[in-house]
Parts: sequence; structure tokens; C-alpha cells
Amino acid sequence: MKKTLTVLATVAALLVAVVLADRATRRHPAPRAAAPDSISVGLPAPDFTVKNLQDQNVSLSQYKGKVVLVNFWATWCAPCREEIPLLIALQDKYGPQGFTVLGVAMDDEGQQAVAPYFEKERFSVAGTPRPMNYPILIGTDAVAEKFGGLIGFPTSVLVSRDGVQIKRITGQLSEEDIDQAIKSLL
Repeated sequence: MKKTLTVLATVAALLVAVVLADRATRRHPAPRAAAPDSISVGLPAPDFTVKNLQDQNVSLSQYKGKVVLVNFWATWCAPCREEIPLLIALQDKYGPQGFTVLGVAMDDEGQQAVAPYFEKERFSVAGTPRPMNYPILIGTDAVAEKFGGLIGFPTSVLVSRDGVQIKRITGQLSEEDIDQAIKSLL
């Protein structure tokens, strides 16, 4: 009997020790940070100046007064390439109303990779092969950082006529969502 009590006391002591150790070492999750796609919504869009494919300086401030979709992409990015026909169609549809897409190419090789891609690639838009019909800029890590960094490609930021970031989308755009968002700003 004494032996049984000793075993039970030992087991009870071990259980108490395990529970106390668990409580002492348990990690509590950090407070949840804002979702990456909402970090900059409502803030002024940061101005930046980069080169276009013609080696001219282009800044976001040049487009003040227009609705701008800043689209960070890369030539090697399959989802980016899949999204380009939608961007071409949006430029066609809303360009005359004061809208533009700014394609910010983030290829490490810069213009050496992007210029030939721009020249040769065609994308099916309503069954017709089309070139990219919006300005293509050569992006930098510094530009990406101004927008809060990029988690992946494509990443798009919709900017209102007065320069405020309205929507940020990481991943491919939803045609219906982006169409409604653009229409609401024109």
C-alpha cells in the first residue's frame, strides 16, 4: 500500500510539473498584424522615379489626376503573364476616361530582360494577339519598399486621382473586383 501511494504521489507530482512547465513555456501568439493587402490603403501613394523602356525618367506624380493601377510584375512570373490580357483590356476600356496601368517590371536583369519581352510577346485579348498597351517601367527594390515591400508577384496598387492608395492586391486581380474599383474612381 505504501508503495502504491508513493507511485501515485510521484505520478501526481510529475503531472503537476508537466502542467506548470507547459504553462511557463507556452508561446502566446503575437497580436495579429494588419493584412499585407491593407497596410497602405488610405495612405498617399509614395512618389517614385524610375526609367521606362525608352530610358526616360517617369514618376508616379506625373499621373496625378488619373486613376493609376501600379502593377508590380516580372517576365518570369507565370501569374503575371496570365494577368496581362486583363491589364490590356482595362487600359483599352478606361484609358480614355483618365485611367492608366503602370507596369513596374521587377526583373533582376532590368531592361535587358524586359525590353525584348515587351517587343516580342503578344497576349490574347478577346481572341486577338495584342502587345502590352500601357507604360512599362523598370522597377527597383527601393520602389517596392516605398510601397511597403512585396510578398509576391503580381502585386497591384490602385491609386485614386488625388494620389491615395485605394486598394492593394497581392496575386492575380479579380476582373470583377478591379473593374468595379476602377469604375468607382472615374
